[in-house]
Amino acid sequence: MITSTATSSKLQYFSSSHSLSSLSPFQQSSLDTKAFTSCSSPAKKKQAPATTTSIKCMAVETTKTAVKKKNAYEIQTLTGWLLKQEQAGVIDAELTIVLSSISMACKQIASLVQRASISNLTGVQGAVNIQGEDQKKLDVISNEVFSNCLRSSGRTGIIASEEEDVPVAVEESYSGNYIVVFDPLDGSSNIDAAVSTGSIFGIYHPNDECLADYSDEDSLLDSEEQKNRSLCIQLRPHMWDDKLKKYIDDLKDPGPTGKPYSARYIGSLVGDFHRTLLYGGIYGYPRDTKSKNGKLRLLYECAPMSYLAEQAGGKGSDGHSRVLDIMPTEIHQRVPLYIGSPDEVDKLEKYLA
Repeated sequence: MITSTATSSKLQYFSSSHSLSSLSPFQQSSLDTKAFTSCSSPAKKKQAPATTTSIKCMAVETTKTAVKKKNAYEIQTLTGWLLKQEQAGVIDAELTIVLSSISMACKQIASLVQRASISNLTGVQGAVNIQGEDQKKLDVISNEVFSNCLRSSGRTGIIASEEEDVPVAVEESYSGNYIVVFDPLDGSSNIDAAVSTGSIFGIYHPNDECLADYSDEDSLLDSEEQKNRSLCIQLRPHMWDDKLKKYIDDLKDPGPTGKPYSARYIGSLVGDFHRTLLYGGIYGYPRDTKSKNGKLRLLYECAPMSYLAEQAGGKGSDGHSRVLDIMPTEIHQRVPLYIGSPDEVDKLEKYLA
């Protein structure tokens, strides 16, 4: 209950207009945080002074809704994001654990790569892997780190690595449902030159096909949004098919746009693909007279990269068909690979048809 006093002339003005403008500063300050619901003036008595009158007003305090401000420094971690996806029912608990284990392996490998020079981890190990490639010291260590993290997760049944001849079944006490294949350190031949490296992995479920579900909206590899016209391709033109040579020659022609494609190749799939993903163009590792089926492995290089490309609105092809539609027949199966926007890949397939 709030009580205030006003002169009779001001009372009449206030009663008729319900405005606070006629009240004194003290009266306004007493009422500014309240909302009026009723206002009454007592009847005048015959002998009462005409100079003052009492006003009684009922007031109800307004309720303010608190607005939570978003923290500008809030960090979204991979673990936090995975837990949200699990809570939303997008992925199951087992897949969350598998991805968390892979995340831990990648962090450890990244730390090893950063201090490779001062820890004497550069150079070759002295052995050759199943692919016929000289193993770097970090290749061997990275493979052990990846394998140990996956085994200890308790959610993988079979793991297969680029560095090992055959798939490895996880011990029964730690066995799970998922099959994980990986290249623990792609681009390791460039470690001594400090070129970008990375880990590539694929997660498969028994009897399930590796298919991508994506939308055409907000695509990174949409040809209309490309900022660059670049070709990232393994360069051995004297060993290429004539149809592929024709395709490359046409890309060098400026055409109506006056902007020819520029060629780049760094020898690291993760580095080359990352640039193509951000700036557009097309990445290619074709078959040639030396490597009849190409050089990149389907399960743990071509399929995972094609999946990422399709999620970004792009396309992954072997030059004739969709990479994710190829049924694998062996762990280290090789296929040609072309990744880019749908228009770019479709154009290539027309040349190679």
